Formats: sequence, C-alpha cells, structure tokens
Amino acid sequence: MVLGCIGVVYGDIGTSPLYAMRESLHAASRDGLTRDDVVGVISLLIWTLTLIVTLKYVMLIMRADNNGEGGTLSLVALVQQALKKRPAWLLALGMVGISLFFGDAIITPAMSVLSAVEGMVIVAPGFGPWVVPVTLAIILGLFAVQKHGTQAVSILFGPIMVVWFVVMGVLGAMHVGDDLSILTALNPWHAVSFLTQNGLASFFVLGSVFLAVTGGEALYADMGHFGRSPIRIAWGALVFPALTLSYLGQGALVLSHPEAAKDPFFLMAPDWFLLPLVVLSMTATVIASQAVISGAFSMMKQAVRMGLLPRLEILHTSESQYGQIYLPKVNMILCIGVVLLVLAFGSSSRLASAYGIAVTGDMVITSCLALVLFYRAWKWPLPAVVAVVGPLLVIEVLFLTANAMKFLDGGYIPIMIALSMVVLMWTWLRGTAHVLAQARRGAVTIEQLAGMLQKSSRLVDVPGTAVFLTSDPDMAPAALTHNLKHNQVLHAQNLIVGVNMSTRPYVSNADRVEIRPINDRFTRIDLNFGYMEETNVPKALALAKKKGIKFDIMTTSFFLNRRTFKSASKGGLPRWQEDVFRMLSRSAADATHFYRLPTNRVIELGQQLTI
Repeated sequence: MVLGCIGVVYGDIGTSPLYAMRESLHAASRDGLTRDDVVGVISLLIWTLTLIVTLKYVMLIMRADNNGEGGTLSLVALVQQALKKRPAWLLALGMVGISLFFGDAIITPAMSVLSAVEGMVIVAPGFGPWVVPVTLAIILGLFAVQKHGTQAVSILFGPIMVVWFVVMGVLGAMHVGDDLSILTALNPWHAVSFLTQNGLASFFVLGSVFLAVTGGEALYADMGHFGRSPIRIAWGALVFPALTLSYLGQGALVLSHPEAAKDPFFLMAPDWFLLPLVVLSMTATVIASQAVISGAFSMMKQAVRMGLLPRLEILHTSESQYGQIYLPKVNMILCIGVVLLVLAFGSSSRLASAYGIAVTGDMVITSCLALVLFYRAWKWPLPAVVAVVGPLLVIEVLFLTANAMKFLDGGYIPIMIALSMVVLMWTWLRGTAHVLAQARRGAVTIEQLAGMLQKSSRLVDVPGTAVFLTSDPDMAPAALTHNLKHNQVLHAQNLIVGVNMSTRPYVSNADRVEIRPINDRFTRIDLNFGYMEETNVPKALALAKKKGIKFDIMTTSFFLNRRTFKSASKGGLPRWQEDVFRMLSRSAADATHFYRLPTNRVIELGQQLTI
C-alpha cells in the first residue's frame, strides 16, 4: 500500500521541484538575486511543505475521514451529518471545491509534462521548437489509453516514483555541500525575514512558492484508496525528505553558481546523467498526470452520485480494482482543455501563472469546512479550533491572495473553468428541483393510486413483477400512470423503487434495502447507495428477496420514465438556463446502463414537462 500510494498520491507534489524553485527564484529576482533571497526562498519552500502538507493534511485533516474516504465531498458529507441538514452555503462550498479541483486537473498535465520535456533543451539546445509537439504527443497518448485502463502499467507507478524520489534526494544531497550555509534555510526565521523585508513584492514570490504543494490535496482525496497509515508513512519516510534535500541542493547550487538559477533542478545532474534524468522526469510527470486524471474521474463520479451533475457514463476498466473507472465525456473535456492550454501558453514558465490559484482555493475551502467539523461534530472548544485551524487558514489566504495577483497573467484560466462548472451544477440542481415540482403538480401519491386501483375493474391483470424506478417514490411514478392509461394492464406485483444517495461513501447490505408494503399488489422499496458505490439496482433488489419480496428476474419488467422538456410560458427557468439544462439532460447516460438493468426487460414511457 505504501508503494502504491507513492506512485499515485505523490505524483503531482513529487514533480513540483522541476519548476517550483525555478519560478520562485525568477519571481524573487525582479531587483536582482541576493544570497539572502535564495536562502529565504528555500526556507519558504521547505516550511510551506511543513505547515501545509505535514501539519495540515498529514497530521490534522486526514483524521477527518468519512468511513475511510477523504476529499472535499467527503468533508462536505461529514459537515452535513454534523448539521443534520445540507444548507445552501455548504452545498456552494462543495460545488466550488469540486470545480476548482477540476480546473487543477486540466492545468496539471499541461504544466508537468511541459516542464519535463523542456529539460531536453539543456541536453540538445536545438530541441526548443519540438517542445510543444512532443508535449502534445505525450498528452494525447495519455488520454487515448484511458479507455483501456491503467491496471497493467499502474504496477510500475510505485517503483518508478520511488526511483524518482531517491534520485531527487541523492542529487540534492550531492549539492548541499556546494554551500553549507543553505542549511540555515531550515530555520523558519529566514522565511519570515524574507516576507517582511520584501513587503508587497514578496506576494509575487509566494505565488510561485505555492507551486511546491500543488497536489497536497491528493493526500486527503486518495485516503480511501490507500488508507491513512500508508500515506503518512510514505510522506515521512521518503517523499518529504527527498523534497527537502532537492530544494536544499538546488539552493546550494544557485548560491555557488548563480547562473544555475535558470533551471536549477536539471543543472544539479552531472552531464552523463542529464539525458536519463530528463527521461525519468518525463515518466514521472506522466504518472503525476495519470494520478490527477484518475482523481478527476473519481470526483466527477461522486458529484453524479450526489445529484450535482446528470448521469454520466461510467465504465470500469479493471475487474479486480474497483476504483479504476473511465468517464468518456470527462476524459474528452480534460483532453481538449489540456491541449488548448499547451498551445496557448507554450511553456511551463508562462503556464505557471495559471497554476496554483485553483489549489489554494480548494485548500481554503477544506480549512473552512474543517473549522465547522471540528467545532460542531468533534465538539472542540471554539478557542482550540481557532488556535489550530486559524493560523493555517491565514497562511492559505495569503497564498490565495498571492496567486490572485497573477489573475491577468493566466490565473483567470482555472477561475473560468471553476465558474463554468459551478454554473453547470447550479443549473442542474435548480432545473432538477423545478422538474420535480412540475411532475408533482396534478400527481397523486402512490398510496392514493394503489387504493383507487383496488376498486377498478377496467384493468387487465397480468402475471409477473413490474419495477417502476422513480426519483420521487412518495408520488405515483409517471411510467406507472402512463402504462395504466395506455395499456390498461396491472401486474400481479408492482415495486415502486426509489434510489437514494447516502452521505456515506459505502452502505452496508443490512442498510441497503428498506421495504414499505402499501397493499397486496404494491410495495415501496427504497435502495440506499453510498456516493462511491455503483447503483446496481438488480443486485440490490436481490437483497429484497431475502426480506420476503418474491419475484423472478426473468418475469420482471423494468419501467422507466423518459422526460422531454418544453419552455414554460411564464414562471419557468431563464431561457439561457433552460438551454443549459436541456443540454445537460441530453448528455446524461442511458438509465438502463447506469442502473445496470437487464436491457431486454426495460420499457420506457415518455413524459413531457415544462421548465
């Protein structure tokens, strides 16, 4: 597990030495670079890793797990459980957090792969014109293989990243002796002194320093895949020491050879090892990109399960590893976004301006949610909550402010991506609520309909079981009323099935099925799924048989309601939001496949609603 998490969890933060030191020194050298500047920047890098990653995530936030799962949505679910409701501000924080993560998932592959390929320019100065084409080839190949899964190659992720961290640490250790005064950077006073002496100008440096912890959110998000202990062990035993040695070595190299500031990471390598190091760095950045792409798939799946997005097609690429999934539409959007960023910016230095603001925003949201969780759920005294989380939140707000200063230079990119995602989720939530309200108008409860049908003699009784899936099990499903109206038949047994998403990532089989008999022909069944689980309805209904619901799957028909929408003359959604909602509805995956229904036993009936 430790080996696996090194390959997946630490890919992004593990490749940050490629560019974090270089960009930080570039930002600090606006008025010339002094020895104090170099030591101050190194001190900032090391103590940012210590405070944000070690203290906040490894020691503190990872204690807040939702049945073993982590990430922004898991934290939202924990706060929701503590508050016993889902207020609008909590939902908004969750939506913004997801959106910022998605923006980071588009920028990370472009930034990481570009920075590694640019190392070839040091090996072969004439390689410059080929940087962008080679980067695009790697990225297109990476996204093309997603549909085949990564099970075969993921076995190598851990060992390759172990080699990467060992090489990084060894190279750093080799150069610390170039100028031993760099060891004074371990004293946090040099970081504080740099900020106070440079005043407002230090904000430009902070924006670049934060590049060192991009990917820190992955420690918490991937906790469900590897567990808390392996992630902590990997960080303390290998990752953190390797990163620290790398930054110290780069700093000592620049102190002894100021001209190395243009690319200190690759210039640490001896000439004979430069080409292998570039190849290794390319491999490491591909692994880092794969990790963030897989994280985006997982995050979008959670958003779908929690009703924030329409049903998206989710394919499993591994029979043995449940977490390996592939979302075709998400993969296509990510691929287009990454390619456009590479073409638009053309270099990692230019793209660095767009990097960081999404991660800082997501980290600030995590801290805000942690404040509420520690106070309301864990019952910490308010002074203790403020004393522990408050300083971290202040530091993160400083980093967010520093990154916001790069807004016009490219920081607007993740903000635009996140804003677009928030608008889509808000529209889907609002449209879904509006549709549900429209569907309830003139409808009767399932109990009322069941009572009326007992007195009816016009219907033809047919054997077998009918399952009616509905989003509102309190009301008579439209598919049921349409079937009665047009076909005038009633099955011997009718199951009204509602699918509910829990605030927990996983639901035990004991809590999966809730049965509420209505009369001798109608039964309401509520199926409960965790937001990390597959909504396999037939498999869940098999559990209902153990609780007394007798049916044969071969004589069971599944009835679905297919909705189409038209504009309301008044009182509906704004026209632009109608168009967006319709687009999202059309993009939804087929319900038959989404709920894993047997395709030859599904009947769909149409319904038109105004929005």
